[in-house]
Amino acid sequence: MTAADDTAQAAPARHISTAYVVMLAIGMVVGAGIFKAPADAAAAAGSVGWLYATWIGAGLLTLAGALCYAELAAAFPSAGGDYHFLGLAYGKRVAFLFAWGRFAIINSGSIAFLGFVIGDYLNAVPAFHLGTDGPAFYAAVSVIALTLFNLRSAHKDIAAKYSVTGLEVAGLAIMGAAALWLALRGLPPLTPIAPLTGPAPASLGLALVFALLAYGGWSELATLSAEVKDARRGMARALIVSTLAIMALYLLVNWAFLRGLGFEGLATSKAPAADLMGRAFGDSAALIIALAVAFAAITSINATIIVGARTTYAAARDFPALGALGRWDAGRGIPAAATWTQGAMGLALVALGAWTRNGFQTTVDYTFPAFWLFLSLSGIALMVLRFTRHDAPRPFRTPLYPLTPIVFVGSSLYMLWSSLSYIASLPNARIGAWVGIGVLALGLAVLAVVEIAGRRGAKAP
Repeated sequence: MTAADDTAQAAPARHISTAYVVMLAIGMVVGAGIFKAPADAAAAAGSVGWLYATWIGAGLLTLAGALCYAELAAAFPSAGGDYHFLGLAYGKRVAFLFAWGRFAIINSGSIAFLGFVIGDYLNAVPAFHLGTDGPAFYAAVSVIALTLFNLRSAHKDIAAKYSVTGLEVAGLAIMGAAALWLALRGLPPLTPIAPLTGPAPASLGLALVFALLAYGGWSELATLSAEVKDARRGMARALIVSTLAIMALYLLVNWAFLRGLGFEGLATSKAPAADLMGRAFGDSAALIIALAVAFAAITSINATIIVGARTTYAAARDFPALGALGRWDAGRGIPAAATWTQGAMGLALVALGAWTRNGFQTTVDYTFPAFWLFLSLSGIALMVLRFTRHDAPRPFRTPLYPLTPIVFVGSSLYMLWSSLSYIASLPNARIGAWVGIGVLALGLAVLAVVEIAGRRGAKAP
């Protein structure tokens, strides 16, 4: 057997710790959205009490989803994550469409819009301003650099990957430090603090939408289920601990914004992080804000690249016509071909965003409907597999079943409906959403081509 054959037949080994998964979960979820979402959520929540309730409620819904995924990951571990769960529940074709959606829309779209977050903030700093094409340039550089970073051995630079997440947490801690500095100086909030209680506003559901968007991304950690050392409880512990840690960080950020800006100041702010830092440290804080947001986005891109390529690899293993995408590089401990292919798709979407001249919004619209569609299907898959594969060993079982998955699926379907309703309500059609829908439909054609090529390959002598 040749070295190439060894590489093609290699598979993930259980070599990563629970702490590593927690680190990636925080890196995946805590993105640049937390610097914007609190303002939108405050405007919809109507009072301080309902704002905090919104963020806690979104965290609990996320925890419900994490508990569902903990059972699926422990019972059916695979580098494919959702791809494997969906294949067991609905068949290989649905699973392939998910893998296509994650490769062509969800992960690559997330990589692109986070790149534009970096670009928008850095380009706003006079020292880094590169004109109207600056955001796209910074986005492209970010995608290329982090793809190359992740093409290195997974067994090396572990400390560097922890450091990247540490930078992200430090960016959020800066918000808390700014609010604390204002408090120590005896400065009141910019606007009065609203009453803590009040009747629930009709727009409370919209506030929950904004909060849930900031919690998104945790589900992709299931792709590491075949690599965690503790096969029985590792993923469950990682998902629960990371969800609670993220909830605590988000509550800290909301407290900081309220302490510095007041409720009305937060609800009406277009850039609450910049407003808070400017009030605490003056106009010179612009660079600090840009770096804090960039750290958050870089960490999320890094985690997205790590987990996203594993789904493509798993699908390619089941569909041999996809060739090298199904090879696991045993020497580096990564699916190398899938990683660089995902990076290329991310660059293509950066180009789409540059063409529309509204890169961040275009790529967000492109991504979110497909994300919530497949997340809902994964939640339902837990209940399907409880029925169809009831004899499978389940080292971890979702508490309060079936209530927990029902709540999780309901919230995911609500987010899907909200995403589509929001896009439909816009006065001008957003090209990103239509392109995303078209690319998802294109997956049906890709599936047909792959199946035909697979049958021809099987008949070949």
